[in-house]
Amino acid sequence: MDKSKIREGLRNNIVTIMFIVLCAVCMTFSGYTPSYVLYELFGRLSRNMFIVLSLIIPIIAGMGINFAITIGAMAAQIACILVLEWGIPGFGGFAVAALLTVPLASVFGFFIGKLLNKMKGQEMIGSMILGYFANGLYQLLCLFIFDNIIPINNPNLTIKGSTGIANTIDLSRDNGMAGTLEKLWCLPANQAALVFAAVIAVILIIGYVRSHRKNARRLGIQLGALVVVAAVMQLEAAKVLFAMVQVPMVTFGIVAILCLMNVMIMRTRLGQQFRAVGQNRTVANAAGIDVDHVRIIAIVISTVLAGWGQLIFVQNMGAFQTYGAHEQVGLYAGAAILVGGASVVRATNTQALIGTVLFHLMFILAPAAGKNLFGDAAIGEYFRVFICYGVIAVALVMHAWSENTRKKRPESALRTDAKA
Repeated sequence: MDKSKIREGLRNNIVTIMFIVLCAVCMTFSGYTPSYVLYELFGRLSRNMFIVLSLIIPIIAGMGINFAITIGAMAAQIACILVLEWGIPGFGGFAVAALLTVPLASVFGFFIGKLLNKMKGQEMIGSMILGYFANGLYQLLCLFIFDNIIPINNPNLTIKGSTGIANTIDLSRDNGMAGTLEKLWCLPANQAALVFAAVIAVILIIGYVRSHRKNARRLGIQLGALVVVAAVMQLEAAKVLFAMVQVPMVTFGIVAILCLMNVMIMRTRLGQQFRAVGQNRTVANAAGIDVDHVRIIAIVISTVLAGWGQLIFVQNMGAFQTYGAHEQVGLYAGAAILVGGASVVRATNTQALIGTVLFHLMFILAPAAGKNLFGDAAIGEYFRVFICYGVIAVALVMHAWSENTRKKRPESALRTDAKA
């Protein structure tokens, strides 16, 4: 293999490689058993993967990391408060909250997109500042408008002895929506592997038939790999390793549907417009694409998906902090997708999922490793927060460096032609 390609591959995946090494070191010194780590990891993945995947479309559309997904999370939390006020229990309450999130997040996303169109080239810092600005309006809504202008009759939602929404919203009280997705269908890991293998096999076969039976060899390899994975998960050693893991099938199924949607939308006319706008706005505009409109659609989709992701998160947790649960959503999701090898101009489902695994694996292992190495778990906490911001900083620096390199290449080519 060409050495230049190896160097380029290492450079493009340096953050992912670094995280794999760090996770291996932390696993060595954490003292946790693999079974416990897998139990914790699957719990975190089930409530965080969806919201990380919501970042992909704006990145493809050339808008970088949409830190304004925090506003989508605010929309979801407003929907939760309203559903609890209306007294809709269980899965019905979750479904109503999901439906209510759509118009709220769509309106917010429309205005975010309009504003970001005014600051082309500075979308990431603009979306971050918009998140801080919206947080002030959200606090005004929860502290003053709710329970003053808009009456709240559920005493469990309000501050005792004052007005406004309470700091902690308990979703498990009065038949709330806590754990609604997990209660629908949970399976041990070995049984879940069989179900997912069967579903993926059906999808692959349907795709093979629709492609007029092309790439039969590739289909055979894919089906063989599925059989091997499913068989390995039935071994006694695998059952012991995953003994503590209960897979929430509905949650992971929703994540799989979102991955499929991201793939399918890129094959549509709208998806091609996302790519064209992301690659070059000037060329896209010359081709007759309404660039500003396409960018707004990308942000609206991302904001709505982020709202649904926050709903999945809070129902899994069973409660949320009214004034703080949404604040770090954008930073953590952005760091996670970058850890998987994505950049501010390119992202895929695989990178989002790998990044979520590695990022949360670090969050599980770092405190214990810090305590065992240095006698203080807080060191691990500081380290993982440092890593979160550091990954974003490295990604931005690498993007700026690659942009400068790309701009210099035509100049050097022109100088070479002039000398010739």
